[in-house]
Amino acid sequence: MDILKIAAFSDGNTGGNPAGVVIGETLPDVADMQRVAADVGFSETAFAAPEGDVWRVRYFSPESEVPFCGHATIALGAALVGKFGDGIFRLILNQAGITVEGFRDGANFAAALQSPPTRSKAASSELVGEALALLGYEPGDLDPANPPALIHGGADHLVLALKSRQALAAMAYDLKQGQSFMRREGLVTILLAHAETPRLFHTRNPFASGGVYEDPATGAATAAFAGYLRDLGWPHGGAIDIVQGEDMGMRSRLHADIPPAPGSSIRVSGTARLMD
Repeated sequence: MDILKIAAFSDGNTGGNPAGVVIGETLPDVADMQRVAADVGFSETAFAAPEGDVWRVRYFSPESEVPFCGHATIALGAALVGKFGDGIFRLILNQAGITVEGFRDGANFAAALQSPPTRSKAASSELVGEALALLGYEPGDLDPANPPALIHGGADHLVLALKSRQALAAMAYDLKQGQSFMRREGLVTILLAHAETPRLFHTRNPFASGGVYEDPATGAATAAFAGYLRDLGWPHGGAIDIVQGEDMGMRSRLHADIPPAPGSSIRVSGTARLMD
C-alpha cells in the first residue's frame, strides 16, 4: 500500500495531527486496515476507495475502527487534491455521508469538512464524577457556563469545560483506566475545553478508546463541540477558533463555522502539510 503521512490542522508549517491516508481502487480487508493502522501508529489512518462518483471511507485507530475522524478527513482531502486537483469530494462513511473540500495553499493544503449532523444532551452526574476522578479534577474546576454534556458530530464525546487554562494544562490520567472507562461508555474522546474568549477555545482530547493518550487536533470533537455551543445558545457569533495540542508540543489550529439551524452540519477547516 502507498501510505501518505499528512499532518492536519497544522499551525502553518508546524504542528497538526498526523494521519495516515491510503487511497486504493478497493478497500483492503478489515484485518489489513487494522494492521496497517497499528503499523503506522498515528491516532487514525483513513482508507478510501472510489464507488462511482463518491469515495467510500473507513477510519482505524491503532486498536479499533472509529465511525468518523475529522483530522484524517482533512488529511484525506489534502491527499485527494494532490491526486486530482482542487475540488469538493463526496465521502460515504459507515454511518453518514459527508463532503470534504480541498485546495492548494502554497506549499501546503487547506481543507474543510462538512460534519454529520450534531446533537448534545446533559451528562449524568455519575459519568461526570467518574471522568473528573480519572483526569485528576474536582467539581470546582468546571466552568458552570458550559455544563458537562454528551456531544455528537459523527462520533460520541464527553465535554468537560474548565475554568482555567492552568487546569487544562494539568490534565493527567492512566491510559488503561481511561481506555476501560471510555470503551465502556462508548466515548471516542473526552473533550476538555477552556474559553479564552467566546470565540476562542483551548482544548485537549484524551483518546484512550483508540489506544492513544492524547490527540493533538480533533476535527470530529470540534464539530460536536460547535454543535453543543449552538444548542447552549453560546454567543459564538457564527464561528469559533480552537487551539489544540499546545500542551503536547503539537500546536494545532481548527476553525468551525456554525450555521443557526439546530443539529445541522458544522464546517470544520484548517491547513494540512505533507510529512517527511
